[in-house]
Amino acid sequence: MQDKIIEALRRNATDEAVSLSQAWVGAEPQQAQAHRWLALALQQQGQLESAQASLETALGLAPDDAALHLQHAGLLLALRQIDAAGQALDRSTTLNPNEFSAYLMQAHLALGRDDIDEADRLGRMAARVEPDSPELGAIEGMVALRRGDADRALAILSAASAKLPGDVRVLYALGFAYLGKDMLAFAEQAFRRVIELNPGNHALRGLVVQLALRQGHLDRAAEMMREVLATAEGDSPGLRRLAGELELASDQPLQALEHLRPLLQQVPGDRATLQMLLMAWQRLGREEEARSELDAAVQVHTQHHDLWMARLAVAPVGSEEAVDVVERWLAAMPEHLPALEARMSLHDMNDQAEEAEAVAHHIIALEPGRVSGEQRIVEALLQREPAAAIAHVQRLVDNAPEQARLSVRSWLGATQDRAGDHAAAVATWLQMHEEMAPNRLPLPQQARAPAEWPAMGEVAGDNTLRPMFLWGAPGSGVERVATVMAAGSRVLRGDRFGPTPPNDAFQNFLTLQRLATDALTPEQLVQQWRDALPARGIEDGNVIDWLLWWDNALLWALRPQLPEGRLVIALRDPRDMLVEWLALGAPAPLAVTSSNEAAQWLARALAQVALLHEKDLYTHLILRTDDAVNDPAAMGALLEQAFGLRFPPVRSLGQGTIDAGHWRKYAQVLASEFALLTPVAVRLGYPEA
Repeated sequence: MQDKIIEALRRNATDEAVSLSQAWVGAEPQQAQAHRWLALALQQQGQLESAQASLETALGLAPDDAALHLQHAGLLLALRQIDAAGQALDRSTTLNPNEFSAYLMQAHLALGRDDIDEADRLGRMAARVEPDSPELGAIEGMVALRRGDADRALAILSAASAKLPGDVRVLYALGFAYLGKDMLAFAEQAFRRVIELNPGNHALRGLVVQLALRQGHLDRAAEMMREVLATAEGDSPGLRRLAGELELASDQPLQALEHLRPLLQQVPGDRATLQMLLMAWQRLGREEEARSELDAAVQVHTQHHDLWMARLAVAPVGSEEAVDVVERWLAAMPEHLPALEARMSLHDMNDQAEEAEAVAHHIIALEPGRVSGEQRIVEALLQREPAAAIAHVQRLVDNAPEQARLSVRSWLGATQDRAGDHAAAVATWLQMHEEMAPNRLPLPQQARAPAEWPAMGEVAGDNTLRPMFLWGAPGSGVERVATVMAAGSRVLRGDRFGPTPPNDAFQNFLTLQRLATDALTPEQLVQQWRDALPARGIEDGNVIDWLLWWDNALLWALRPQLPEGRLVIALRDPRDMLVEWLALGAPAPLAVTSSNEAAQWLARALAQVALLHEKDLYTHLILRTDDAVNDPAAMGALLEQAFGLRFPPVRSLGQGTIDAGHWRKYAQVLASEFALLTPVAVRLGYPEA
């Protein structure tokens, strides 16, 4: 439905878009997105007040949905010119190309329908008319924000807000720019200012509650929640759900149930509500109550997937009760694929392999290529006839659409690996790397060790800052270390691997060359890094900075200019690292053109690690992840032992990888590559064979 509405809006067929949206709202009145798209259609049709009413309904259902609030910001701008909407705007700009307000309105309508390029074009047209207008900042800033350029958005909107300090619309957009940079305290401050200027905006209070919760400020969240619930508008499903979340965060599950239980009938298929209800029942030990209430709900609302999943969640895993629930689910939704997948899993749990495989075949008959069914069939073939398993996945590769072929080929390599065809697995992996190479970064150049290092600087006695750098070569499991660290620390920054990385020397592969030619001094390198920290949400300099790359030549700057820093290096057997790099890639998108080139580069990188450790060139810690890369509990224990701190448990470390010592299965296929890596492996404490 959403795609049809978007297409109608792009054709400016507003009557059709409104009709489609109204049908969606009629079918799913508790679906916030349905009301959101009705608001968009009404807005483009010129019915701005009706659009506002629809959007307020959506916000009542989902008060913590940032995208809805961002749309609301655009609508607030549009409401300044009620008569200038839709086709009227087109006529306005055609008759008077200098109609500044019309351009602004059109730009905000374009933002509302996610047509970012058109909004940018219209913003530039408006700038030709009034280039110095601070109102342009809202357009330019929101365009930058939608394109993922949070730094530019923040700069533009901060300047606009300085010129229009009481402008609710600019403050709205500024709050979202802060959110884009994960600067939650600043975002909360901006939104609180909007509420001061516009006290009737009750839905925005819900977003402020969510922001306070995310920062761990339960007192501020509770204060705002009390203000919300004291109003008639506060008694909406979305805000009641948020109140339940707050009570759970405050360890008050009984009070949470009071808010959440009525929602089981009002919004029976709401996933967030169901998750919190399950949590409250579990904390109170009321499993029987959970069964009873959920059974009553699924009898009335038989077609809600998430409601059935919640009922299944309170049945013991693999039990007869779980089987009964899934059988009832299938009776209500006989061709619902998740229900069939649940039945397939229960067959496996009860050692009913043939029945599980039969359900898998039924799944792919309903949806050819469905991953769950295909994986179960391949698993069965691996047990019976490994060559047939490889052939099966090869057929899937041949028939996969172009955009999915790479991921299916990755599965082919894993299947060849498990089937024992290691030469074919390596060939498949290298083919994948060859296809990806044009869109990957070249392997960073590596510097030679100097005859003498600069002296280590002195750490002032009153300096409490201890910045930390985290790095691991491809295949080291560094991303799994980062996952656990992030669960226990608010200062870990992985933005170097995201769409808006910091612009400093640690991000630039030419830094070593610039240091060697004095185009960049050690003082400048460290100062640039420090200067970029506030924009990354780090105010005091204490950061865990996950680096894209490392070279000991960086010590020319770090030893004298940042002696208080620490370096944490993830490491495992270099030969396992190579196999994982070939099989699964690495967090840093580095191009691999051959296994030999990768082995040579990895050997040089790890030789630098060995030198750093042997000569103690910088305060550092080596984390050997060999036995923890596939075990969240073991990774947590490894970090606890290393840092003397308990880390919160994480459910998953991400995609599984090869177990320690798996490289030996490739001893013949990658013999020449391992010959390059074995000397440094031994140097780092690993066995020769």
